[in-house]
Formats: sequence, C-alpha cells, structure tokens
Amino acid sequence: MKNKLLLALVAIILATILFKAVSFSPEQVSFSGPTMGTTYTVKYITTANSPSRDELKSNVDSVLVHVNKLMSTYDPTSELSEFNKQPAGTTIEASDGLTYVLGEALKISEQSGGKYDVTVGPLVNIWGFGPGKHNDEVPSDSAIEAAQQKVGYQHVSIDGNAITKSNDVYVDLSSIAKGYGVDEVARTLKESGVSNYLVEVGGEILASGRKLDGGLWHVGVESPAGGHNVAQRVIAASDIAIATSGDYRNYFEKNGVRYSHTIDPTTGKPITHRLVSVTVIDSTSTRADGLATAITVLGPIEGLKFAQKFNIAAYMLVKEDAGFVEEYSDAFKPYLTN
Repeated sequence: MKNKLLLALVAIILATILFKAVSFSPEQVSFSGPTMGTTYTVKYITTANSPSRDELKSNVDSVLVHVNKLMSTYDPTSELSEFNKQPAGTTIEASDGLTYVLGEALKISEQSGGKYDVTVGPLVNIWGFGPGKHNDEVPSDSAIEAAQQKVGYQHVSIDGNAITKSNDVYVDLSSIAKGYGVDEVARTLKESGVSNYLVEVGGEILASGRKLDGGLWHVGVESPAGGHNVAQRVIAASDIAIATSGDYRNYFEKNGVRYSHTIDPTTGKPITHRLVSVTVIDSTSTRADGLATAITVLGPIEGLKFAQKFNIAAYMLVKEDAGFVEEYSDAFKPYLTN
C-alpha cells in the first residue's frame, strides 16, 4: 500500500513538472528603481524556474542597498565612510565587497600612474562634486594644495581583508562602485536561474545571453551633442560589461569657464582637454567603470596609449572644431557594428 501511494505521489510530481515545462512560455520582463543617487534598470528573459518579477526586484533592491551601505561616501555610516573617519595608521578588517572594489581601484591607480587615484576624494569634495551642499565655487590655490596633501593611493594597502591607511587619506569609490553594483545584480540574477539579461546602473551595463527573439542586446553609446537617448554608436552586446565616462553632464560654470566633475589628481583641478566621452568594454562592469574614468583623466592621446598598452577595449569621442571625432583602441575594433 505504501509503495502504491509513493508511486502515485511521484507520478503527480512528475506530471506537475512536465505540465509546467510544456505550458511555460518565456517572456521579457523589466523593472527599475532608484539607487546610488541615480537609477537602475533590469531586463531579463524568464525561465520556468525563475522567481516572480516582484521577488526578483526585491532581491535586486536588497543587493543594491547593501552595495551602497558598503561604499557610499554620502552615507556617513557606510563601511567606507567609517574607514575614512579613521586616523592615519589605522587598519580595519573589511568586507569581501569593499576589499575587492578597493583592490581593483588600486590596480587601476597603479596602472595609470596616479592619473586615476582612488584617494581623490578631498579634491572632489572641495570642487563641490562630493557629499554636501554644492556652491559652484572655484577653490583657492591654497585649498587645492591642502587637499592634495591628503591624496595618494600609495598610502592605502590591502593584505587579505585587512585595509590599512598610512596617511590621512580619504577613499572615494564613486568612479567604480556603480560598476560593482551592476556585477552584483548580475550575480543575483544568475543565482536565481536567469541567464539572459541586461543590467544597467547609472549608465554602466552588463549584458548576458540574448533577447527574447534570439538577437543580441543592443547598447547605444550616448552622443554628447544629442542628449539622452541619442546614440553615437550602437554596440551588439552579449556576455560583456560596458561603462561610459563623460564630462558633458556633471559640471558647473563660473565666469564663463566650465568646470568638469572629473578631477586630475596630479593637478588638483578638473580636466581641460577635449576628450568628452570614453566607453570601455570589459568582462566585469567594476573594472570597465574604473578604466573609463582613468582614460577620461588621461585624455585623448595618453588615454589611447594606455588602452593600447593594457589591451583595453576603449572607444573615445574627442571634441574638435567641426564636431566629434571617434578614436578607439585595437581591442575595441571587433565591437564596431555600424
């Protein structure tokens, strides 16, 4: 009798699974929300075993809240803010997330010779692009010099999960944290059984698999002259991360001079060259995000040399008198589709 009941139960379970598999029809679903002072969007193709849209959105929201709690400079209680409050000589045992992102940022700082510097925070703050009220004022030379005394990625070291500051530096991960957020959302989707998706956080993107119609995801590189939703070039994307850095959105003007939010740590001042947009393709959004900023600071000539040296897929838009000129590294050529 027990065997018959067991067989009947197994038959019911198998029938339920078979019915679900036969009756399931994949759909493209999307959701979005606020995060890290910007917004995020997720598009994905459902599977027979994927969670409901609401459940998946709830999981993604939780992940992004956690990332923000690790490395936001706007949250005084974040793990990074607590580290920044500590005096020189302090060592903390950091989370895996903060250790990983800071480690990637330090690598890029070293590769770029300090043009990208993860401790640029004091300069970002005095120019009015960090936390707090923005007065759109140009700081004095003495204020810039004082802030530069607190800049130097060499004063931050990592040993396992132990992070040490040997000087009174202030770490700012704004140039790489959104990319990490993208990677963490993608990881959450994969763990939920979703393999075809497009994740975007504040313009940083990771694409995996394909769309519902079997085609590749298409990502537009925004034209600085055309505003939102006007593409300078379109990239057919699958299993790649794409990050764009530009100085044409976040800036202020004073006495007819435009000051970009992108600060050169070696001068203490906003960049002044004609490189207005950099798009980088990499295997992770974390690294693509940081590299795009590094090349932006380096400028059109040194930035292209940097991309060639480290085999970075980089696409750049340079402002000339007649309009925008495209420059790109050899590694980017396979992605030129139009």
